[in-house]
Amino acid sequence: MASQTQGIQQLLAAEKKAADKVAEARKRKARRLKQAKEEAQSEIEAYRLEREKQFKEFESKHLGSRDDVAAKIDKDMKMKLDVINRCMASNKELVIQQIMSYVYDIKPAIHKNIRID
Repeated sequence: MASQTQGIQQLLAAEKKAADKVAEARKRKARRLKQAKEEAQSEIEAYRLEREKQFKEFESKHLGSRDDVAAKIDKDMKMKLDVINRCMASNKELVIQQIMSYVYDIKPAIHKNIRID
């Protein structure tokens, strides 16, 4: 009987040892996965920074800087506003006269859809 309990004790100890080894293996696997994920993330970030740098170089090479583009847009806008303001100033009096003539020259007439019976 003593040998049976000793055998059971050995089996339980072996089972506990195996469970500990499995748990340790799972922990190592989790650590490796976490480390691989971190390494992949850092590689992705490095690649993104490199591509962003290439894009900025391409953009500055082909389009100029954003300040240049903004300055060109502002210049074009000011030129167009000047043209519109000059056109308005030159035609302002004529438009006022036409509006006044329409207001003062009222010609009463019967509408063509009215029937007089």
